[in-house]
Amino acid sequence: MATELPPASPSLAQSRAWFARAAEVIPGGQYGHTAPAAGLPGVFPYFSEEAYGCRFRDVDGHEYLDFMCGYGPIVLGHAHPEVEEAAERERARGRVHNQPSRIMVELAELLTERIDCADWAVFAKNGSDVTTWALQVAREATGRKKVFLLEGAYHGVDAWCTPGYGGLIEEDRRHVHRYRWNDLESLEALFREHGDEVAAVFTTPYHHPGFAPSVWPAEGFLPGMQALCERYGAVLVLDDIRVGFRLDARGSHRVVGFEPDLACYCKAIANGYPLAAAVGRDSLRSAAGRVFLTGSYWNNPESMAAALATLRILERDRVPDRIRAMGERLGAGLEAAARRHGRTLRMTGPPSAPYPWLEGDDDLRELQRFCAAAVRRGAFFHPHHNWFLSAAHDEASIDAAVAVAEEAFAACAAGEGGDSDGR
Repeated sequence: MATELPPASPSLAQSRAWFARAAEVIPGGQYGHTAPAAGLPGVFPYFSEEAYGCRFRDVDGHEYLDFMCGYGPIVLGHAHPEVEEAAERERARGRVHNQPSRIMVELAELLTERIDCADWAVFAKNGSDVTTWALQVAREATGRKKVFLLEGAYHGVDAWCTPGYGGLIEEDRRHVHRYRWNDLESLEALFREHGDEVAAVFTTPYHHPGFAPSVWPAEGFLPGMQALCERYGAVLVLDDIRVGFRLDARGSHRVVGFEPDLACYCKAIANGYPLAAAVGRDSLRSAAGRVFLTGSYWNNPESMAAALATLRILERDRVPDRIRAMGERLGAGLEAAARRHGRTLRMTGPPSAPYPWLEGDDDLRELQRFCAAAVRRGAFFHPHHNWFLSAAHDEASIDAAVAVAEEAFAACAAGEGGDSDGR
């Protein structure tokens, strides 16, 4: 049976038509984080047409200031010319070779030179590829089974960590235990109970749960976690998929002050080209060599060329500093606009990947109304996921987004709703 269509504004006629076709041949029409139910059905476009700089255009011809950046991979701006040129040079030589290209070695050398905890590197395509592989490496190195995960954290779609429920069996989560963010005692209690069985502890540089404010680590929390892992012989894994290289060109652990044993990267590493990486310490090199890792497309040279170019530009142009400054400008503008309309808005988390939080709006209804009003006016704001800024966001685009936010808050105060026809 075809999926029931979500409501859509008349201005999204082409999106609605394409969704109707998709629903006939794709379960749910769309799935995962891009599914209509994960955003604002009838307000968010269902299909895009093109993207450039800090903007994208949907299939109905509407242009948006892009504050999701493909949910994180676009760190320099869509279709960055230097990255595209580097990728095109490799693409002209063939996309999938029988053996890796020499560029894989160059990229591994760059990562091990730049990231202080990296003595080696491996590559894949998605974040889930490398987080799951990192867990296997930890189990191989320690001979243990259990893994401690942060409550509310996202590490991928494989059975041990997926936020979904379909298709899972009890055994998938038997050795998974959860600790609480900024609660070192909750982690220590788990270690006291399972210490000689723990292979790995996974963390993120700051807590970025869905549908909730982002939270920085309390002083001493991550170093305390590192000390516990050292005491009990567990591998400390940094999942830096979401903001790695966006906060610091040398990895986000440099911002929050601790040293992981393994670190996983993906989103911002190649400015939209599919690539993931895991790096680790020498002490884990032998175990890493024993854990099988492969994929037909994982040695694709154009993605690695894009990554080399992206990482070099990030450092050369001090891109993390630029993105942070634009994020601070955006946050200050949005918070001030909210105050002028009688609301208290906090932009939580890092300015380069912020999550907005309206005081007193625990069910997110007001934030949904605000984001819907903003999207209708050309700024793509998401109410359920942290946003992302790129190097293509300049003062003019930030100021334009703040002006949209001003109009959106005014519209909400005047009674504009979040449904598809603006009621």
